[in-house]
Amino acid sequence: MEEERQNIYKISRTIKRRESTLYNALRSIYEDSIFVGEISQLWPELPLLANLRCGLWYSPKFHSNCYFKSTDGHTNNLSFSTSRLNLHVALLAGQRGGCMIVDSTRKGKRFPDSMSKTIPIWTCVLNRAIFIYRARTKISDSPENESATSNAHDSLGQLSSGWDCSLHLPLWVSETEKAMIEKRLEGWTNELEASGADIASIALSLRKPLRPLWISQKTVIWLNEVPEYDSWDFTPIILVSASSADGTFQHRTTSEFSWKYIAGAGDDEEGWSRGLSPDLFWKHAHDIISSGPDVCNQKIANIVEKDRVGRAQRGENAPQVSVKPSKNLGTTSKLPTGESLVLDNGTVADGEKISDDHHISFLGSTNIAVGKSQLAMEVPSAYCILNCDREPLSVSLDNPDMYLHLPIVDSKIDRFSLLSNLPSALKFAKSQLRKGKTLLICCSSGEDISICISLAILTSFYDEAGHFDEGKSFSETRISKLDLRRRLVFICKYAVNARPSRGNLKQVFACLSGGCNPFVS
Repeated sequence: MEEERQNIYKISRTIKRRESTLYNALRSIYEDSIFVGEISQLWPELPLLANLRCGLWYSPKFHSNCYFKSTDGHTNNLSFSTSRLNLHVALLAGQRGGCMIVDSTRKGKRFPDSMSKTIPIWTCVLNRAIFIYRARTKISDSPENESATSNAHDSLGQLSSGWDCSLHLPLWVSETEKAMIEKRLEGWTNELEASGADIASIALSLRKPLRPLWISQKTVIWLNEVPEYDSWDFTPIILVSASSADGTFQHRTTSEFSWKYIAGAGDDEEGWSRGLSPDLFWKHAHDIISSGPDVCNQKIANIVEKDRVGRAQRGENAPQVSVKPSKNLGTTSKLPTGESLVLDNGTVADGEKISDDHHISFLGSTNIAVGKSQLAMEVPSAYCILNCDREPLSVSLDNPDMYLHLPIVDSKIDRFSLLSNLPSALKFAKSQLRKGKTLLICCSSGEDISICISLAILTSFYDEAGHFDEGKSFSETRISKLDLRRRLVFICKYAVNARPSRGNLKQVFACLSGGCNPFVS
């Protein structure tokens, strides 16, 4: 009986792999993007944001990115993360009167947990923190009530109608789970306040409290009755789930060929994209989609290689993309298993530049900057560079001693890679910052390892006010998890795309605390 179950499982996995072809994924993304485009035109004044990483595939034009994890909204893992505050989203919503966030899900649900619970928790906690801040400010401005400042939290029980601090969840979240979340709101609000987040700026930016709204492909919208977003008594965070919830695979036919729809196809891109990025896809989307499934793999291989050659010619980091041959290519590919692809190594045509929204982020007035390694070649020669990418960089600096290469890998590959390299990184950073140099810390993504290195440097050599003191304040205090959280919040204020992994943060804490206690995000 057990053997029969295993055989059924193997067969179902084989069928799923055959359906999950590259063309099916890209065609599904393309079809869902049409829906996203239609919704964005209902409120064209509102900025469109992609929830990393899946959401980034569903439109060629995003104003910005954000990072709300679905795991923070899982039933047994409900949390409010001070490592992913996304304060830039709240500021942008305040400046523009709201915003729209795009994501999708594979699981046959209408919305991912990031939209069902993570973002509603985030809006509620921010609203509560803003209310408390305003209450304290009002009290402190009144001399006769200065002693009542500590009672600002108590005023949440007597909320005015002018600022809604209640928890707004979609109807499909049970009352039991809602009650579980509400019990933890006060604790999460306290954590946000303790993190040192810049609540004042958000409070000044927002005229109305934040509130999520949900739109999916099943949502009924009367086009002649679309409300003006500024007519609402709240600042809308419109959550757009791009994928259809009718099932994982749906057979669809055009006049030219058949293909199968995959819900949430943009998720886990490492497993299917073959080196294709969202930017590259949208640059060649029409050509890819119209070419059909039979030549899709070859066409993508040519596009990816052409982009790699172009970046190499411009002196950028351009490692060879390695693609593992698929065991089940199905009828949508003419290449037998293991056969290598013939790549077109032509040069990039004039004007065929790859747009990159990522940039170098300067951390206030600290003389520290973080960014992607491929951008390091563009910085002035007077900068010093700490390269944490696997690949070395060819840079022209005033002095060779102003460059250090530490090939650090993610904690999933090597649990101690960051930890073993941190002493060298700190020594190099201290020597350069002591001279008044601007230090650029870079890694392949500019979002994880470089952020963790900058966190270690900021904690080691800067005081609470952000002044370089060569480690004096660090030597006088014992670093706690709260200290690291506060510094990380400071970094994320400037590096809004920061996505440090928990494993790498644990290594930073282990190094700076002199022990092996985990850093809990």
